[in-house]
Amino acid sequence: MSLLTHVLACLFGMGSWVAINGMWVELPLVVPEIPEGWYLPSYLTVIIQMANIGPLFITLMHHFRRGVLDERPVIYCIVGLGIIATFLLAFFWRHTVALGGSLHSVPLLVLSFLLSVVDCTSSVTFLPFMMRLRPQYLTTYFVGEGLSGLVPALVALIQGVGVVHCRNATLAGPSNKTAVNATMVDSGALEAVYQPAKFSAQVFFMFLSAMMVVCMVAFILLNHHPAVARERKSDLYFSGDLAPGKREQRLSLRAQTPEQKPMISPLENAKSSFGKGTYNNLEVLFIFIVLAWVNALTNAVLPSVQSYSCLPYGNKAYHLAAAMAAVANPVACFIAMFIPIRSLIFMGFLTMVGTGFGAYIMAMAALSPCPLLVHSAYGTVVIVLTWILFVLTLSYVKVIIGVILRDEGHSALVWCGAIVQLGSMVGAISMFPLVSVYGLFKSGDACNTKCPM
Repeated sequence: MSLLTHVLACLFGMGSWVAINGMWVELPLVVPEIPEGWYLPSYLTVIIQMANIGPLFITLMHHFRRGVLDERPVIYCIVGLGIIATFLLAFFWRHTVALGGSLHSVPLLVLSFLLSVVDCTSSVTFLPFMMRLRPQYLTTYFVGEGLSGLVPALVALIQGVGVVHCRNATLAGPSNKTAVNATMVDSGALEAVYQPAKFSAQVFFMFLSAMMVVCMVAFILLNHHPAVARERKSDLYFSGDLAPGKREQRLSLRAQTPEQKPMISPLENAKSSFGKGTYNNLEVLFIFIVLAWVNALTNAVLPSVQSYSCLPYGNKAYHLAAAMAAVANPVACFIAMFIPIRSLIFMGFLTMVGTGFGAYIMAMAALSPCPLLVHSAYGTVVIVLTWILFVLTLSYVKVIIGVILRDEGHSALVWCGAIVQLGSMVGAISMFPLVSVYGLFKSGDACNTKCPM
């Protein structure tokens, strides 16, 4: 295998969700400067779900006009849009427009919608494109997709986003310029002091634009570099998704490359009309339900309560959990690269284990601001370790499902992307009223949480 192709597949995958992940980690710097304030995360949640119009269009085109839509021009368009939108965001994110007698961050919201369309549509275009490369490169792509969350988080960590120090409120007067959003409970209480960032949000958004440029360059090289061409399969090879006139060519190609396709008897092939018929209808349904469930938990449900589950244990616990969870995603992809266990029973077992970790996290969020072991160092260790294991197990499940569906053909990967977006959307819609409307979760104060011993 080509090391260059692995690197390019990883860089290509990094462009899949880097823009929206970057938006989320930059919120502590953006929110104080805009009129929407901390309502912005709620707006972003709605905007991201509206952006699913992109995956819906691609999926419908694939279903009703099979073999007509080539994802390569679509990828060029959405990555180009991502480059332009992140570049404009760097200069216009602070700008406001008067609507209905009040100011609103219209440029920020519009550009966020465009970036959401880019990232959501990547789920149903980037994965099918990887069918053009050998199966081993799909896992490398998932590593890059995991890094799309880790890299912006690391840059934000260097930037100093959300770094809080606790100090005695009586020793710091209100005129202190470093005390932003300080909370004073009573005389002599501690206050949370948010430290200024090392560089501005504008620089951070320019970095995101550069990341999208890297993704575009990687995609161009994956299409045109001679070294990659030797690793590619014929573009005619789409495992059953070609127009009828091209199927004889596909069959001929299949005969020339038998090592890339498992041998299936006619009886086994009749088990299901999905993909190559490797799995029966019940197994296909199980795979898609697990895929939707796992993505709902990892992309929407648990991230929406991360601060509630961690902040009661202190600001350090929150940042450590967020950083280590981001690291756990690409680590799970590396593990799947060398240990690709495709057993559906094992996949179901790991899903239950990961769901158990998620249940503990949800329980601690529900108990906030006084979760279990809140006054103990063991509580911090347990919550951080739980976040790591939660992301590690379910990220492994996602990669294995991607590998399984990749073997089922181009159509299976399109549906894989669609189910990923569907699961994430259902999870976000379910949590939005609980968190933002009814306020069922109470945030802990990193400096002043008082709970019974």
